[in-house]
Amino acid sequence: MSLTSGRFFADFVWSRNEHTIPSVMGKKKQKAKSSGGKKKPDPQLTMVSENRKARHRYEVIDSVECGIMLMGSEVKSMREGKLSLDEAHIRVRDKALWLVGADIAHYNNAGMWNHDPRRPRKLLVHAREFEKFAGRAHERGLTLIPLRVYFNDRGIAKCVMGLVKGKKLHDKRETLKKRDSDRGLQRAMRRR
Repeated sequence: MSLTSGRFFADFVWSRNEHTIPSVMGKKKQKAKSSGGKKKPDPQLTMVSENRKARHRYEVIDSVECGIMLMGSEVKSMREGKLSLDEAHIRVRDKALWLVGADIAHYNNAGMWNHDPRRPRKLLVHAREFEKFAGRAHERGLTLIPLRVYFNDRGIAKCVMGLVKGKKLHDKRETLKKRDSDRGLQRAMRRR
């Protein structure tokens, strides 16, 4: 009896669809049903660098998360925590956002394929976000700066970009006074 003739072929196909023939591939794992009110834990973030001076120098109006185009040696150097955002800012050029002035130190094991530590790096944002932030960045007194850089739970480098307005000297003093008074209140509450 040939394989394609008659009833044998139909029975073979039918039984294969019914999973009676053992397969080489493993079976798919079924997800366990979760109980009603439990939530997923927050995604794990690995902080690389934070622009602490930005909170002191600027008033953050709006912020957005964006991706960064990096070379391999830059990613490995960032995983070691060798990133400085102290003098970094973001520029709009050729209908794209560029991170300028961020210093990613050389990766020791890269050899001759190492990167330029201060090169501009392209930031990846959706078109709506680009139009919103790039348009507002051209307003008088507003600028774009990186607030922090981290690796998300999938291991992808992300940058939080902020639309900021520079603080005046008296605003900075007010912020310091408020912080000191809050700290004093916290101390008093702990003593009780």
